[in-house]
Amino acid sequence: MSVSGFLPLLLALLPSGQLLASDSGNFSTQPGVGPAGPMPLAVMPENSNDQCDLVMNYSGAERCAFVKRTPDCNMVDGLISYLTLAFCLLPPSLTPLTITLCMIWLLVLFVILGLAASKFFCPNLSAISSTLHLSHNVAGVTFLALGNGAPDIFSAMAAISHPHTAGMAVGALFGAGIFVTTVVAGCVALVKPFPVASRPFLRDVIFYMVAVFWTFLILYRGTTTLGEMLGYLGLYVVYVLTVIISTYIYNRQKNLVTNGVPNLPHIPEFNSSDSSDEDVPHSTGQTIQQEYESEYRPLLPYSESTSEILLSSLNPVDSRKWRRKSWSWRALKVVETPLEVLLLLCVPVVDPDKEDKNWRRPLNSIHLITAPLLCVLVFQSGAYGDVMIQGEFPIWLLTLLLGMFLAAIVFCTTTNDHPPKYHPLFALLGFVVSAVLISAAASEVVSLLHMLGVVLSLSNTVLGLTLLAWGNSIGDCFSDITIARQGYPRMAIAACFGGIIFNMLFGVGLGCLLQMYNTHSFVQFESEGLLTWILAGSLGLSLVLSFIIVPLSRFHLGRPYGVFLLVFYSVFLLIALLTEFGEIHT
Repeated sequence: MSVSGFLPLLLALLPSGQLLASDSGNFSTQPGVGPAGPMPLAVMPENSNDQCDLVMNYSGAERCAFVKRTPDCNMVDGLISYLTLAFCLLPPSLTPLTITLCMIWLLVLFVILGLAASKFFCPNLSAISSTLHLSHNVAGVTFLALGNGAPDIFSAMAAISHPHTAGMAVGALFGAGIFVTTVVAGCVALVKPFPVASRPFLRDVIFYMVAVFWTFLILYRGTTTLGEMLGYLGLYVVYVLTVIISTYIYNRQKNLVTNGVPNLPHIPEFNSSDSSDEDVPHSTGQTIQQEYESEYRPLLPYSESTSEILLSSLNPVDSRKWRRKSWSWRALKVVETPLEVLLLLCVPVVDPDKEDKNWRRPLNSIHLITAPLLCVLVFQSGAYGDVMIQGEFPIWLLTLLLGMFLAAIVFCTTTNDHPPKYHPLFALLGFVVSAVLISAAASEVVSLLHMLGVVLSLSNTVLGLTLLAWGNSIGDCFSDITIARQGYPRMAIAACFGGIIFNMLFGVGLGCLLQMYNTHSFVQFESEGLLTWILAGSLGLSLVLSFIIVPLSRFHLGRPYGVFLLVFYSVFLLIALLTEFGEIHT
């Protein structure tokens, strides 16, 4: 279901005349009287002056004043106060228009998250790992996992760092876990039935079940400590060490077998339980790609001018790829292009696969101005944008002047043809800037979803397991299905289970550590009632069933298994929505 089709469904499911007040179970009940008459017992908190969820109990003319005087409504985690935007900027009669515009802006934020992660964050992480000479296995479970899970991790950190939106992080992480391990894995099995690598599959499922059970215990107790969070993060260290050791043992055994038969060429064991898609030869595809690129190579040497290099660097559209792609890809590219141009202006990218490492002298010089300035303006929701040095000199102006000074030095001491020795430092700069940008966009998404939850009377958990989980996982869905269609289903299924372990452990762990640092106390989780336990139970049940069914089917993921996973997710989503709207209750 698309995001645009989800909003009408929510509006249609709301009973007519229902008060749009949260019934998530976060508040204790106490009778009271609201400004528009008696207030329902189920939604009256102990301290109604501090609960922004009650704004829909007031008349349209009083909502703006309520938002302005309620402290809970002024806890702005992003650059924009969406509650003030929804209730004070436009008249109450235009609330549907406000929601529609916010949904469009939500889609834009998801596009920014996807672009920043795939086009800037991941390539720079790859360049850093290449500079550090890390092995593929270590880079895969550390830098690559961080790059692929950046939107999920930063969204979870932004939500968990504040108690009133912690339920959104739980819903997003558990919802994304169910979505990836059922919908994405099911689609991969439907597209390309294949035998899964047995021991890596069991390893990933076992570690993920341990992570889910540990998270369930934290939610059940409603609190956690610093020591537990360090152990929680340490579980991923154990997982990384297990991956490295098991891969080393497998490669050593494979080398012994290969060395034992010296007269025969090495033939990949495609049916081996531990073999991966990386064992498949790629020479044919690489040869075709090289021949294709050589066709467009100029016959005579040609040197571009500085202005031509700058203009070509800011053009994200490849004319050759444009002619070969479908109309849907072209339509999405038209939407992405303006945002991608702005990102290209602000975030440097180092590509270790290119001969010149993607060195663009004029654009990289501009990056020394725009990248630090962007960090100052968006870091921690723009908290440092108005900071004055000794009350007179703004810090953003100092950053601008220093950036211009460094840009002039780099531009005057380098050439267009050869990158400088310190060019890898641009990868570090791009990594930091893209991380700050992803964090800022994730905070905007969380704030915007919190506002939609207030207006539509939806709990943070259901918003997390639907909109936030879908938005952060839809890119993984398409990429994994594409990888499976290209003949690498094992790589796709490994990404389904391996990445979400990292997302959950670091999303919850780092978010809790951030909340401990901000509050100087233990983390408190506000349970959202039955829906939270349905969510955790469904994720645990899906993992247990996969742990049982896949070995019984001799580790062959076929189309019946894919259909089963899709049906499981449909049933889970139906039960979750029925619980949210009160049809299922304790």
